[in-house]
Amino acid sequence: MQKCKTHSTRKRLKLRVRSWRRIPKVPLLPPNWSLLLVAPEALLVVASLLQQNIKSRLILRNPEKATELFGEQDKEKLQVFKGDTRKQEDLDPSIFEGVTHVICCTGTTAFPSRRWDDDNTPERVDWVGLKNLVSALPSSVKRVVLVSSIGVTKFNELPWSIMNLFGVLKYKKMGEDFLRNSGLPFTIIRPGRLTDGPYTSYDLNTLLKATAGQRRAVLIGQGDKLVGEASRIVVAEACVQALDLEVTENQVYEVNSVEGEGPGNEAKKWQELFEAANSR
Repeated sequence: MQKCKTHSTRKRLKLRVRSWRRIPKVPLLPPNWSLLLVAPEALLVVASLLQQNIKSRLILRNPEKATELFGEQDKEKLQVFKGDTRKQEDLDPSIFEGVTHVICCTGTTAFPSRRWDDDNTPERVDWVGLKNLVSALPSSVKRVVLVSSIGVTKFNELPWSIMNLFGVLKYKKMGEDFLRNSGLPFTIIRPGRLTDGPYTSYDLNTLLKATAGQRRAVLIGQGDKLVGEASRIVVAEACVQALDLEVTENQVYEVNSVEGEGPGNEAKKWQELFEAANSR
């Protein structure tokens, strides 16, 4: 009975992955790229990259999450490593061999919750974990994209000081600053309040239904002035599009998603959005 149930579940998972057509596909990346993606939120990016046959590596505390979602994948396309950025010993140099680009989506809740179990606090995740990761990366990495949060520069001001009662914005800003000062080329994406999730379920169709409305238009700003919400799918797309654009190198952007048609996977439209933000 258990065997049948497992087979049925895997079959549903395969169907759901194949049906992921409403997520904008990312542009085809150069075949010599090797992407390293960190944390569960990066699974959104992985799904699109698998469709494009882009070689990726994924660091997860629980690699079974990737298997549940994507099934067994060709290791030439996707390699999954068990690792915890809070633990330096988990970040073996072999994980980073040949890696050219990195997307980091680590995070935890702003307020005490069950997700804080096992010392999974903002300080350990957003500060210590990011510092460990950046310190472990080879100097040859061409770009590090970090997902942070709006409000990090205003954590002592209302209403942000409420969100920062346990230090989440302060530690995210400390992580940002460490990356900035590392000497590695970077892009920092600060989304508004994340919607469509959290992305912890294998049920892709549920997620797609939550994002299939009209909130696909994208607002991009700088200076920590934007407030609002951001679709996880939009944030994932912003990360991928920013990876190799010259205009986004060593830049920080706030991202919101609003009513209207979005840029989808059109690189030119994304470049125009980033350039417009730079010129303001």
